[in-house]
Amino acid sequence: MPTPNALLEIAATVARRAAALALQRRRDGVEVAASKSTITDIVTRADRESEDLIRSALAAARPRDGFLGEESGGDAGSSGLTWVVDPIDGTVNYFYDIPAWAVSVAVVEGDPDPASWRTLAGAVVNPVTGEVFTAAAGGGARLNGEPIRVNEGVGLPLALVGTGFGYDPEIRRKQAAFVTELIPQVRDIRRIGAASLDLCSVACGRLDAYYERGLNPWDHAAGALIAQEAGARLGGLGDAPAGRELLLAAAPDLFEELDPLVQRYYRNWDRPSSGEVVS
Repeated sequence: MPTPNALLEIAATVARRAAALALQRRRDGVEVAASKSTITDIVTRADRESEDLIRSALAAARPRDGFLGEESGGDAGSSGLTWVVDPIDGTVNYFYDIPAWAVSVAVVEGDPDPASWRTLAGAVVNPVTGEVFTAAAGGGARLNGEPIRVNEGVGLPLALVGTGFGYDPEIRRKQAAFVTELIPQVRDIRRIGAASLDLCSVACGRLDAYYERGLNPWDHAAGALIAQEAGARLGGLGDAPAGRELLLAAAPDLFEELDPLVQRYYRNWDRPSSGEVVS
């Protein structure tokens, strides 16, 4: 079994290469290839090219490993390791040339399921800003090679909290209802549009906390490790690990304040309602 640091070197190298390709394609002009869950959930040709590059590079470096990517799905491996990849996280930002999108590459041990995997290494690269966020299990988190740490000692009223929204209109309505409840209790709320960068923003102190429902494994595999290695506590719905039903990340003291509010709303997510916020 390779060390987490050795795997991180592969992840960061491949992510940088894919980020350079995606940035060049952005400069050339973006072409929408398809839509997925809704007409607003787009895929660009650069998404597919980026994932193809990553997949080929990883197959050459680690031919026995599995792969799980947003655009091309998954293939099982025989090594016990799986690479979890988002070739362009924040595709709508990418489409509009908003400089908040990234390439995310992580490698996990065990089944490619956030409920059971152990993330060994991850890299998130924003090629527009030139920022490379990295972490190896047990080795701390870094931004362009320099150690980073979450903000500590921030109470809920002074917390800057990030979140995101799904593509389905009804899901957005429910998510917006909770924002309405939460925003009077915190400093402010930010919606950046790329989960990997939101988690890295918690890691380096640009956000105090981040929560979202509906994330896919590739959205958070690398960013969650980077946040954890920077000192964040992560949790999901109830006692479950962070995953599709809920992901919350914050410094441990702020997590204790924010988690009950998030849990109270999201545990009632599937109940029929008249549009009123659960209290």
